[in-house]
Amino acid sequence: MADVPLIVVSDNSSAERRITPSWTISQLKTKLEPITGVPPSSQRIFLKTSTNERIAIEAPDEETGRLTAFPLSPYAELHVTDTRPPGARPNYTDTSGVEKYVMPAEEYAKKSDSVLAWKKAQKLGRFDPDAPNQEKAKIAAFAEEVETRGIAVGKRCRVGGNDARRGEVKYVGEVKEIPGGLGAWVGIQLDEPVGKNDGSIGEARYWGQPSELKRGVFVRPERVEIGDWPVMDDLEDMEEI
Repeated sequence: MADVPLIVVSDNSSAERRITPSWTISQLKTKLEPITGVPPSSQRIFLKTSTNERIAIEAPDEETGRLTAFPLSPYAELHVTDTRPPGARPNYTDTSGVEKYVMPAEEYAKKSDSVLAWKKAQKLGRFDPDAPNQEKAKIAAFAEEVETRGIAVGKRCRVGGNDARRGEVKYVGEVKEIPGGLGAWVGIQLDEPVGKNDGSIGEARYWGQPSELKRGVFVRPERVEIGDWPVMDDLEDMEEI
């Protein structure tokens, strides 16, 4: 009989395999062990048909019981269950104990087929001869934005045009803790605790004292709108009771 392609599914694998209907159940279990990692004696197999019916692949004598007795159809699922106690099953997905190889930076730099080599060839990022000038221009643009918008510590503002995110400018300058964040940032203490921090990033504090309330945000100058924005009173529109 022709082989039948089935999808073998277990806790640790899912793969297409061609199954020969003339195999015995015992032969099938032996061939499934290297795929699923489950010993034949601990396997319980179910055939999931196109109508979602689950048929147990079993027989009184698995040495003689053959797969021809079951309705094998192309690309039906063969589910393999491990009957061993959870503590006795190897965890093939846990890589915490696997020693990982980390290529030394010097060796990586010598490779000709790496992303680093491609960036060098394309003159991208820090390998762009114009990168220093572009970086200076970017920093200057942020500084000009601060001046044009009149951003200064102590002024009232709102963030991103969102009238619900009002606050006070607490810091203007570089924030070294933000990766790739050269140039001016604006630190704002919002009126409401809807920010990302409490005025600090990591171990660096830019304003205020440690607090559980996250009222601080750091944004680029173009997102800051300076104005006489009063603190919003959520109760001002409520009727008297």
